[in-house]
Amino acid sequence: MNSGARLTGLRDGLARLRGREIEVKTSGELDVMRAAGAVVARTLAAVTAAARPGVSTADLDELAEQCIRDAGAIPSFYGYLGYPASICASVNEQIVHGIPSATQVLADGDLISIDCGAIVDGWHGDAAVTVEVGSVTDADRALSAACRDALQGGIAAVRVDARLTDISAAVQQAAVEAAGRDGARYGIVAEYGGHGIGSSMHMEPFLPNLGPPGRGPRLRPGMVLAIEPMLTAGAPRTTELADGWTVVAADGSRAVHWEHSVAVTEDGPWVLTELPAK
Repeated sequence: MNSGARLTGLRDGLARLRGREIEVKTSGELDVMRAAGAVVARTLAAVTAAARPGVSTADLDELAEQCIRDAGAIPSFYGYLGYPASICASVNEQIVHGIPSATQVLADGDLISIDCGAIVDGWHGDAAVTVEVGSVTDADRALSAACRDALQGGIAAVRVDARLTDISAAVQQAAVEAAGRDGARYGIVAEYGGHGIGSSMHMEPFLPNLGPPGRGPRLRPGMVLAIEPMLTAGAPRTTELADGWTVVAADGSRAVHWEHSVAVTEDGPWVLTELPAK
């Protein structure tokens, strides 16, 4: 791993925690966020099912926008800081913020990470999945599973009175354990991480995906965090493309991204962006 980049990203993220208020939601506001999260979950399910060889990422974006608007919600991403689409579609070495394009056509064996957000009555939901297109390699499948394990490890660390970076440490530990289990090298991306979410899509605090536990603010009921680990199959160093959005693995290795919006409650973590129970 590139320890210099990792530590710089961690220091910068922790610096942004100091002296900032974290939005605390009422139970009613959390219910609306759950509605937004359900829209995101259903949209991601539809886009996942549609992600097949021969389909373009622009096709997926059109489907996602239709799903969100048909639910009476607003796409969070469209127009955000000038972003031109309703999802981020990041293929293979692209880690995050890939812009959908009619010329980006999926092929058998691709990995695509799809990030999606929706707004209901002014409240946001945000989640991401990595989709295997056709038949992928065992190594790609293991990489995605490792990232999902890291997400689940982070979610399990969400509890009242925990420190923010207890989540970071849990994400890192799960990723490291997965790498050991798989006999692989996984890069934990440090420059990008999770964030608070609620009445805006990106809010305090910044949530690093690695680092020591026991730092940052204590978690309180009503806080909501978007937990989103990103792993590469090589080094963690990143590069931003000339479009000003797409972030890729600098060494060209495959990359994956999983995310959920998670509320802190007295009863433990409440994942707001899961598919509704049938």
